[in-house]
Amino acid sequence: MEIFLQQIVNGLVVGSVYALVALGYTMVYGILGLINFAHGDLVMVGALTALQTMMFLMGVAPGMSPIAMLTLSLLVAVPVCMLLAFTMERLAYRPLRNAPRLAPLITAIGVSFLLQTLAMIIWGRNYHTFPQLISTTPIQPIEGVFITPIQITIIIVSALMMAGLVLLVTKTKLGRAMRATAENHRVAALMGVDTNMIIALTFVLGAALAAVAGVMFASNYGIAHYGMGFMPGLKAFTAAVLGGIGNLGGAMLGGIVLGLVESFGAGYIEQATFGFLNSSYQDIFAFIILGLVLIFKPTGLLGERVSDRA
Repeated sequence: MEIFLQQIVNGLVVGSVYALVALGYTMVYGILGLINFAHGDLVMVGALTALQTMMFLMGVAPGMSPIAMLTLSLLVAVPVCMLLAFTMERLAYRPLRNAPRLAPLITAIGVSFLLQTLAMIIWGRNYHTFPQLISTTPIQPIEGVFITPIQITIIIVSALMMAGLVLLVTKTKLGRAMRATAENHRVAALMGVDTNMIIALTFVLGAALAAVAGVMFASNYGIAHYGMGFMPGLKAFTAAVLGGIGNLGGAMLGGIVLGLVESFGAGYIEQATFGFLNSSYQDIFAFIILGLVLIFKPTGLLGERVSDRA
């Protein structure tokens, strides 16, 4: 039972990060029908920008409190990622908005490689130690089950940000404009909605979530490097497909489910395969789930089948 509960805790922590990143995928797809494969690299940019800010602050104000340093680092990393996402949308995706779907998809892959290469040039190939400003000392709320303060912070911050995004989309004028643009951007434009601004804001909001997810991911594992966004981005895309891409609730559910499946798989894979596989193979579960969903329920858990009308 202790192992079972521990895997639930681990799954919720990882799944919360996947859910935040998956929201960026699902918002862009819901409005443009575009899978932005460069979105995962914003996780990396956010983490490395925060790391650079922390190094600067440690040099100029070594006595600064850890919480203040982390907050200031986020206040730098989030706008950098938002500006980068706005630039990506304006220069790479907007000119291809009416092109065949394959063109923006290939462009997104190219942008991803470009961001990784630029990050490698700026920060180098090596892994960087990420300052763990929030305690990583495990506490034991239940006998045999451990959780660290940084993991508690990740779960709480993720839940608050996801709740805030849902309220923004469902209860505000901006959210109504986003939903109208997702429904039919041409009709929304005729009704007075600035669809170009709404699409750009969608990219920017997704980038803000990705930046926070990158800082939390790096804080939890204590490392950051130029390629760190690729695998979480791919798994977040899997989570978005699992939940029903284009559906906010589906992205959140998919992220949590994927995190739990991955955690349980890592915890029990050795027993299930009689020692043939170990926890280092945990990544296979995300792609097994992706394959099964695409085969048996391509619309995802909360997705709706939409028929084409003449």
